[in-house]
This record gives sequence, C-alpha cells and structure tokens, in this order.
Amino acid sequence: MPLSLLVHDAELALWLAVAISVPVLAVAATLGLFVAVIQAASQIQDPTLAHFPRFIVVMVTLAVVAPWMGHQVAGFARDMFAASQAPSAAARAR
Repeated sequence: MPLSLLVHDAELALWLAVAISVPVLAVAATLGLFVAVIQAASQIQDPTLAHFPRFIVVMVTLAVVAPWMGHQVAGFARDMFAASQAPSAAARAR
C-alpha cells in the first residue's frame, strides 16, 4: 500500500473524528455560553449551575446522535476494509 494512500486514509479518519464530534461540542459550547450569560446577569456563581445542565444536555445529544455517529464510523471502517481487500483480490486474479 503506497504511503500517499495511507496518508489520505489517515486524513479521512481525522476528518471523520472531527465531523462526529462537532454536534456534541457545538451543543456544549452553546449551552455553556447561555449559562455563562445567565450567571453573569443574575450574579449567581455556583459551579454546579455551570456543569450540571451541560452534562445533561451532552448526554441527551449523545443519545440522539449516537446512531448517526455509529453509522458514520461503521461506514468508514467498511470502506477501509474493502479498500484493503481490493489489492489482494486483484493480485489473486492474476
């Protein structure tokens, strides 16, 4: 397997990792900003108030997007296994 193909596959894997983490990170960052604004406006500086809602919302988000995340990772793995089998199948055909 050529080095350029390995580098390309590694790049695809890194982009997949970014793509599947963005929904959870976006929700956590948005809620964190919202809670910070509420805390600043009300002058309540309780640390539990900042972490507990974010924890709950991240868990709900993970529960909602987990099937999509699993499908993306499984599709990537399927493609990588198919690509790794293709050269050996072509070599046996000769």
